[in-house]
Amino acid sequence: MGLQASGDTGVIVVAAGRGTRMGTVESKQYLMLDGKPIFIHTLEVFHRHPSISQIVLVTGEQDVDRCRSWIAEYGMTEQIQVIPGGAERQHSVRQGLLTLSTPWVLVHDGVRPFVTREQITACCEAAKAHGAAVLAVPVKDTIKQADEQSWVAATLDRRSLWAIQTPQAFRRDDLLAAHERAAEEEFVGTDDAMLVERLGIPVKLVEGTYDNIKITTPEDLDYAEFIRGKRLRD
Repeated sequence: MGLQASGDTGVIVVAAGRGTRMGTVESKQYLMLDGKPIFIHTLEVFHRHPSISQIVLVTGEQDVDRCRSWIAEYGMTEQIQVIPGGAERQHSVRQGLLTLSTPWVLVHDGVRPFVTREQITACCEAAKAHGAAVLAVPVKDTIKQADEQSWVAATLDRRSLWAIQTPQAFRRDDLLAAHERAAEEEFVGTDDAMLVERLGIPVKLVEGTYDNIKITTPEDLDYAEFIRGKRLRD
């Protein structure tokens, strides 16, 4: 049964990955940042946002109870539902969609704790104006396309290239239809926008910031501590 909605936007925060690139026994979303689990920092941003009426945290089945305990410790028990995810991120998002009842939905990585209230608002507004929207930043590096033997096949025009972040915002019915089609066709996409694009729905890019990082490596964690310290000083 889905959560009861009082507003029009819900959030699926995905935190079910094991995070092997971090090189730690603990999953990356549960590592501490400034004395608090990374995913709690993430949840707090959405919990404070006035447009968000429902939050679903999707995590590994073995982690549901401890996530609930952490959420209770930080006073968010009434607003956040914790559910077990699936084998793939895509399956976890679909479980979250079946739990939400809001007409609009955001999907966000649990290990992106530096998303701002303004970015969430911009993404929501763009989705409502255009049907779907994703947060992204222009690519700064030169990008080369390689062939199967690792030779340069082409140099891409970076003026048209964007690095995609989260949140990504959609009509719930559109995203659910996209996930159902992907499941029927056994298609696994790299993000939710890719699934929606397969339905022919255009997706608007919303410019974000480069510090909305996804914490996946030890170097990312070091940089995250720097960003956190800088924001506290500012």
